[in-house]
This record gives sequence, C-alpha cells and structure tokens, in this order.
Amino acid sequence: MKHKFLFVLICFTSFLQAQQIQVLEKGTNLPISGVTIYNSDKSKSVITDIDGYTTLSQFDDNETIFFQNLLYQKLKTSKAEIASNNFIVYLTQNVEGLNEVVVSASKFEQSKRDIPQKVISFDAEKIQFSNPQTSADLLENTGNIYVQKSQLGGGSPMIRGFSTNRLLITVDGVRMNNAIFRGGNLQNVISIDPFSIQNTEVNLGAGSVVYGSDAIGGVMSFYTKKPQLSYSDSLFFKANAVARYATANSEKTGHLDLNFGLKKWAFLTSVSYTDFDDLRMGAHGPDEYIRPEYVETINGEDVIVANDEPLVQKPTGYDQINLLQKIKFQPEDNQSFDLGLYYTETSEYSRYDRLIRYRGDNLRSAEWNYGPQRWFMANLQYTKLSSNSSFYDKIQTNVAFQNFQESRIDRDFQSVERNTTEESVDAISFNLDLEKQLGSKTELFYGVEYVYNKINSEGNTYNIETYETANVVSRYPDGSDWQSMAAYSSLKYKPNPKFVFQTGVRYNHIISNADFTENNQFLNLPFNESKINAGAFTGTAGISWIPNETIQWKLNASSAFRAPNMDDIGKVFDSEPGSVVVPNNNLKPEYAYGGELGLNLNFDQTFIIDLSTYYTYLDNALVRRDFNINGETEIEYNGELSNVQAIQNASKAWIYGFEAGAQLNFSEKFKLTTQYNIIGGTEEDNGIEVPVRHAAPNFGNTHLVWQNDKLQLDAFAVYNNELSFNQLAPSESEKDYIYALDANGNPYSPSWYTLNLRTKYKITDAATLIASLENITDQRYKTYSSGIASAGRNLILSLMYTL
Repeated sequence: MKHKFLFVLICFTSFLQAQQIQVLEKGTNLPISGVTIYNSDKSKSVITDIDGYTTLSQFDDNETIFFQNLLYQKLKTSKAEIASNNFIVYLTQNVEGLNEVVVSASKFEQSKRDIPQKVISFDAEKIQFSNPQTSADLLENTGNIYVQKSQLGGGSPMIRGFSTNRLLITVDGVRMNNAIFRGGNLQNVISIDPFSIQNTEVNLGAGSVVYGSDAIGGVMSFYTKKPQLSYSDSLFFKANAVARYATANSEKTGHLDLNFGLKKWAFLTSVSYTDFDDLRMGAHGPDEYIRPEYVETINGEDVIVANDEPLVQKPTGYDQINLLQKIKFQPEDNQSFDLGLYYTETSEYSRYDRLIRYRGDNLRSAEWNYGPQRWFMANLQYTKLSSNSSFYDKIQTNVAFQNFQESRIDRDFQSVERNTTEESVDAISFNLDLEKQLGSKTELFYGVEYVYNKINSEGNTYNIETYETANVVSRYPDGSDWQSMAAYSSLKYKPNPKFVFQTGVRYNHIISNADFTENNQFLNLPFNESKINAGAFTGTAGISWIPNETIQWKLNASSAFRAPNMDDIGKVFDSEPGSVVVPNNNLKPEYAYGGELGLNLNFDQTFIIDLSTYYTYLDNALVRRDFNINGETEIEYNGELSNVQAIQNASKAWIYGFEAGAQLNFSEKFKLTTQYNIIGGTEEDNGIEVPVRHAAPNFGNTHLVWQNDKLQLDAFAVYNNELSFNQLAPSESEKDYIYALDANGNPYSPSWYTLNLRTKYKITDAATLIASLENITDQRYKTYSSGIASAGRNLILSLMYTL
C-alpha cells in the first residue's frame, strides 16, 4: 500500500511538472500573452505565448511563483494551487492602471505605482482598437500628447510645452534621436510601424537621468512585438493578417506577421504596406483652409490650376512600407539573445504647408517635397538574470546600428532651378544597464551609454531646361560627427508598501566636430570649423506616497539638458519666406529645471481621479534669432535676398500646466473616461516675454465605453481650445498662410471638436472586425501649428484574421 501511494505521488508530480497552464483575464476569460512568470529571486522565468499558454516544469512544486503583466495585477501563487484550479490562472485587470509594470522609467520593470513621474502606456490591444494610421496618430490617441502635422506624411508630438529635439524617442530601448533632429517639426515617429508595437510608454516630463540629452519634455518609448518560443516539442506557429481601408484619404493597408517558435529559438517576421491618397478635409470650418488652386507642370510649364475639389488637399498622398525581423535565442532560462532588424521607407511626398504659400498673387512653390524617408536599425540585445552576482540581478546590453536618410527637393513657381539637399546619418550606440537589489527595501539601477553619429550631407541644383547640375551649399557640414558618453545611477528606496523614494544622477559628455570649408565657398563664414566639448550633470528626486487605499501623492523634481546637435551648429536652410538660417560655432547646452505634483484618488475602483501639475524653467534656451555674417544681416540664398538668422543660446522659457483625468466605472462592462490638459508658457525674446512656440492649446477627450466578450463600443469626443492672435508665438503669427483669420484679419488657431464612434466585434475566434466613424459632423479644422487640415468625416474598416 505504501509503495502504491508513492507510485501515485510520483506520477502526480511528474504530471504536474509537465502540465501546460493557461493564463486568462478574470471576467472575460480572454487569454493573456506576454505574462512573465518568475520565482522570488528571479533565477527562473517563463513567458506565456500568444494564447496565454506556458509550462511550469522548471519550478518546484511548493516554490512561490509570481505572475506579472503590464495591464494586470501581480499574482503570487504556487504550482500546487494552480493544479487545484485545473491549471488555469486568472489575472485581474488594473482598473486605474497604477499597478501596471512599466520599463521606460528605469529600463527595468517597475510598478507604475512606485514611479514619482507620470507615465502613460498603450498596449497592443488598445492600439488595435484605436486603429491608428501612423504611430503619430497612436500617440495622439493617448489624450496627453498633442500632434502637429505639416503634411499627411508627418506627425510631430508636443508634450508639456516641448516638441521636436526636446523630446526623446526610443525603440526597444535604443535612442532614435540623432544629430540632425531639428528644432522644427519632426516626422521620424512615422517610421515606427503601429502594427509591430506591443506597447508604448510615455514619460511625461524630464528623463535625462536615464536617457541623456533631448529628454527635456518627455520620453516616448516604443516596444515592438517579441518572438514567442514553443513550450512543447512541436513547432509553435502564429500568424496575423490585417486589411484596412479609410475613406478620407482612400487609405489601403495590408499587414502580415508570422511567428515560428522552437524551444530555444523563435522568429518573428512583420510586413506592413500602406498607400494614402490625397486627404479630404471637413465641410464645415474656416474658409482659409480650403485648397482653391494648386500648381501643375504641363508641357514643361508651371501653371496654376483650379481645384475642382477644393476640400481635397492636393498633393498630399504617399505610400510607406515597414519591415521587421526578430530572432530570439534562449539557451538557458535565465539568459536570452534578441536580434531585431527594422526597415521603413516612404515614397517621396509633398510638404503641404510650403505648397500653400503665396508670393503676391501666385503660389510661391511649384515643388516642395521630402524625398523618401528611410530608416534602418539592427539591434542586438543580451539579457541575463543572476541570483549569484554581487553586481547585478539583471543585466541588459544593447548594441545598435541605425541609418537615417532624408532629402528635400524644392523649386519656385516658374523657376528652372530645382534645389536638392540629401542627408544621411550613421548612428552607433552601446548601452549597458544593470539592476541590483541591495536589500529588501533598496534597489539600484545603473549603466553606461555611448553614442556616435556620422553625418553626410550634399546640396545641388538642377536646371530642368538645360539638365545641368551644380553643387550648392549643403544643409549640414558634410562629414561632421557627434558623440555622447554617459554614466548614470538611480536608487529606489521602499521602506514599506506605502512609501517610495527614488533619486538619480547622470553625467553626460558631448563632443562634436564640424568642418565648414566646403560650404564656405557659398557662405563666407568667419570660421571654418566648430567644435563642442561639453559636460552636463543632471539629477532627479521624487516620492510616491500612499497613505491609504484612496489617496496617492507623487512629487518629483528634476533637471534635464539638451546638448547642441549638428542641426543647431551647422544647419543652412530657409526657415521662412525671406529668412535663412546659417551655422553658429558658439553654442552650449540648454538646461531645464522642473517639478511635478500628482494626486490620484481611487474611490473603491469605481470613481478614479488623476491630477497633475508641473512647472519647467528652461535656461540658455537654443532658439532661432537674427544673426549676422561678417557684419552683414542679409545674404542672397536660393536667388533671394534673405534675412540672416542662427540658432543661439538667446532665451529663457517658463512653462507650466495642469492635467486632469477621470474614470467612472458604472459596471464591469460600462465606463466613462475623460482627460483634459491645460498648458501655458512664455519665453524671452529680446527682453520681452512672448508665448512659447510649442505650448499647445488646452485640449482633451471624453470616452463612453461598453464591452463584453465579443463586442466593444466607444463613443467619444475630442476637443481643442482656441489660441487667439495674441496667444500665438511670434514665429507662428508670421506663418499666416497656415492659420484662419480673425475679425481683424490676424492669424489665429480656432477651437474645434469632433464626435466619433468606434466598434470592435469578434466575429469568430480567428476573425475580428474594427469599424470607426470619425469626425461624424464633418468639421474642418487644423491642430495647432499644422499646415495641413485634419481629415473630414472618415469611415475606417479593418479586418484582422489570426491563425
């Protein structure tokens, strides 16, 4: 009898070790992929596959096991308890999101509740439901980020009064910002394929301690999908196919991703292709936005043609392809190698805001196009967990190479000279990040970083009649380089579950070299080279305090910096009609000092309020101001006498704001959410305080959401306040061609709203239909500072099929 009992016990134990488990969402029974399962010292770990399955064979029967995912409350259990529940594990969704695990704040997993700064996140399921055309639209859907567009192929985020090269973009932990990221509006974020994103985290506010230069206003971190291993002897295969059509710009999109998983190797391939036609604006709004005419070249001659569809913005269409290949090798449970290859290319597309400018009675430009925007990245990451090392519990190493290519082609109306500048940047980066638990209450994060950029730039003019080509001034000094070396350390102290203190410091050293000898044959600058060799210290300190289950306070203070890049030091371009920006070799870093106070009120998971207020002081601000070359304040550029300007440390800025969010859960299926953002600020301009350029109007949204197992409905409104003529920055009021006109004939940015309906229906286990009707009342509007009007009434249909 005793031997029989032992035999049964051994059989049961073997079965328990081999048994496959599934992780499901409590209430909906939907499978949860990407759940990290680990033991107390993190020496063992597995991850659930796309259907929520994995095995626990490596864990001991009575060992404490933790289940953790970004959107669900952490679960602590054991194999024996799981077996008693038929090998199914249920995770509870985070209603208010504070228990989410985020990576971007320290490059390692932390509870969102512990972080003093405000972090917002968007997972793959939310991205799928919001159905964004580009990653710029994805960011706009968060409700905390404002997006400017100069053309359809664009999207320049604004966060808390900062934009462009004062915000940092990372992809899978790799810095995307390069040495030619400009202070003007940026389109680089559209190179990130929204279909390939697993989740997005946005740190609102400074992030220089962890990320270095440029992270003044915020950090946008994109994490792409990871290959899934097989947890059995058979091949794991998964495929997703998506087809989408939108009426406002006749969007036609196709996407396919394939996952092949073995026990130690996994492969993920993702391909997306999108074709956009010209964008139709709304029928009701300012007449100044209408496109009454445009330029065509007929039989070699430029002519102005009446637009037979004045609501259609011609020309704005373009196409884009996104490719992603990932390979995962996991030789042991506690270490892995991840290789990512990324490639994105757009077609040539028009910079629409330059095509609507007039010179006298005629349109100024016959052509103003961006050439194909190309981005390639190869990223190799090594991750290891260790319970024996004295220096780390987890180590991550990233080595990456990126190549950026962009160009600009412009020709004035009835001119025979077509001007082209072409830029290419090679970027190499190395990151070493470590995490160490110093005790039960203290955790240390630290690391080093090295970045090297090499810039190639050419300029030429082409005569469309004689076919002759000649060299002209390039946009940047050809062959210039930019380097960054840094070390950082961050400490987290959590004496009890109610209180967390975090602090950190970083030292960054920047070296850049530029040779203007070639461009000086056109510019005659009083110098032939520029060198920057500067260091910067930044720090942060903050607390998170939860005195009871209802209240959470967050307080954070930080400093941040932006080192001059090659766009500041060496750029030559026409900033606006009649002005040209020239190089300046006398620049130093700008610094930001700020504070943030947050309050979260959670009334029994039914009514949740999230409030934040912040203030930032920007010193030695790098801004565009009037300049002179050898005493001359005007020079001839592209055949036009132009006012000379340059980037200079010539200003200060004061930016402040308030953010309010609320969520009301009527039931498990029915909820209301709302978000509103108030932003203000001034900067110094020749001793006078004027509005800052990138402080967006007050904006917000309200969503009414209902969801069951198969159907999800979202009726929502998006709204935006007016910016009057007196509230516009001087550089904006000069661009009257992109704005509406008030009763006095002055440019201003009108208020606007849209009413929208979105639905998602699970037809079968494999097929899902998403349908959206946006801007139902067909409003004609522009987001602040945008050259292109937003889409009018727009029906979007998307069908997803999963194998």
